[in-house]
Amino acid sequence: MPVESHESSRRSALFALALVLIAFAAYSPVLRAGFIWDDDDYVENNLTLRTPDGLQRLWFDLGATPQYYPLVHTSFWLEYRLWGLDPTGYHVVNLLLHVAAALLLRRLLAKLGLPTAVAWGAAAVFVLHPVHVESVAWITERKNVLSTVFYLGAATTFLRSGPWIERDRNRALSPTWFGLSLLLFACALLSKTVTASLPVALLLVIWWKRGKLERRDLLAVSPFLALGATFGLLTLWLEKHHVGAVGDEWGLSPVERVLVAGRALWFYAGKLIRPARLTFIYPRWQIDSTAAWQYLYPLAATAVAAGLWAARKRIGRGPLTAALFFAVTLTPALGFFNVYPMRYSFVADHFQYLASIGPIVLITALVLRFAQPVAGRSGRAMAVLPAALLLVLAVMTWHQAHVYHDRETLWTDTLAKNPGAGMAHSNLAGVLDSQGRTDEALFHFREALRIVEESSFKIDYALAHNNVGFALLRTGDVRQAVQHLNRALEIDPGHARAHNNLGVVYESQGRLEEAIIHFRLALQRKPDYAKARTNLERVQAALTRRTARVARMPERSSEAS
Repeated sequence: MPVESHESSRRSALFALALVLIAFAAYSPVLRAGFIWDDDDYVENNLTLRTPDGLQRLWFDLGATPQYYPLVHTSFWLEYRLWGLDPTGYHVVNLLLHVAAALLLRRLLAKLGLPTAVAWGAAAVFVLHPVHVESVAWITERKNVLSTVFYLGAATTFLRSGPWIERDRNRALSPTWFGLSLLLFACALLSKTVTASLPVALLLVIWWKRGKLERRDLLAVSPFLALGATFGLLTLWLEKHHVGAVGDEWGLSPVERVLVAGRALWFYAGKLIRPARLTFIYPRWQIDSTAAWQYLYPLAATAVAAGLWAARKRIGRGPLTAALFFAVTLTPALGFFNVYPMRYSFVADHFQYLASIGPIVLITALVLRFAQPVAGRSGRAMAVLPAALLLVLAVMTWHQAHVYHDRETLWTDTLAKNPGAGMAHSNLAGVLDSQGRTDEALFHFREALRIVEESSFKIDYALAHNNVGFALLRTGDVRQAVQHLNRALEIDPGHARAHNNLGVVYESQGRLEEAIIHFRLALQRKPDYAKARTNLERVQAALTRRTARVARMPERSSEAS
């Protein structure tokens, strides 16, 4: 092996080790964290992880899990057998996948001919950028880190499979590498469907490196387009019919969706450049197609793209490629398609995990390009500015990672930054109630109800009344509790939790027949409602015993007489 090659490999290994160590240092608070929000649906209470037919259901039952991402749930299935419900193992795997994605990004950028400093710099920024904490620290977002590993693997093997970039123009198509790329892409889609944008990204990269697209390029990505479209349509159907992304909250006109998309693009770009006040739930914007200022966002985004196109011969095609990659990869989360989180907010940090690669590579290249003239001729001096930026990012990531320590910490931080987040009030109340802090829980349940009543969309209106009623039951105020529970059922006659809670009230009053009716109604709406089923069985048994006692009473009375 040539000395230069050996030295380069040794240096790369050292850089990779340093990246791993820095990542674990920056994310160290996460390694001591627990489960948050819907980690219960994905891990804690996910029966498919522990039942004998669980693995089979993960792959062949579309409704077995909250979302059909079987590779993600299979990874949880394997981990459950290794460390059960110890959250540390799940957090470590998420972090390792995040670092693996960064190392694959470095390899991909090197394959595309970018300078070594840019490739490693972009990988380091990707690892340490605080906007990615949500994807790494939230166990449920295994979807992001796992799918990105497969996505970058698919991109790298595709570029290796044929003459897609100028430096490989004499290479013949390799069926092995091409097939492997298609397989990795399928794995990415089975982890998260946002990766369906890969074929468009590949065409962008080919255009960036060659300056043109040929018929063979389009033919090469056509299988990827077909596969991505198939999984994309499946996900849209599941979001509507299984997850529940349907209703007034998603009833946006085409113009309103464009306004959402334009504003979201600038929001995400802003958080990359200035990652301040990162929040688990951001306020949901009021979209008004009659407000002229809201059109400035999509118009400005269009103007930037047009300007970069016009300047491509002077500044190169790289900036436009990065901007288009950012927009194309974000498209599934820009409001054009109905996804469930849109009912609470149009944006979320984890939505831009993959898309952020474009701006990160561009900004890293610009920083390194302008660092040299500022620092002078000294190589060590040139490294000061990038190193300082990475240190700042690492500290910000370390600070942000503390937010994800547990459910109470997460929702408290969310409300400090977004007091109008009704869901955060409701979820924090649930945590407080589980700790026996009933009065505090009631306050937050009432706040959630107030926010719903004041909003234009009555999101979770019945649930808010049910929660207040439930908390009032815990304080012993049965009269007001029943009022709220009945109000919940007026809004949603089939509300399972309200029926169950009202059944508990009637049971406590000895009205067993009425309690049974409500427990049965709860199970009609939610057949797997374990609490309602347990309550129903208990009350039915109590009613049977009472009926038997009543039947024996005349006999005893006759004997006594």
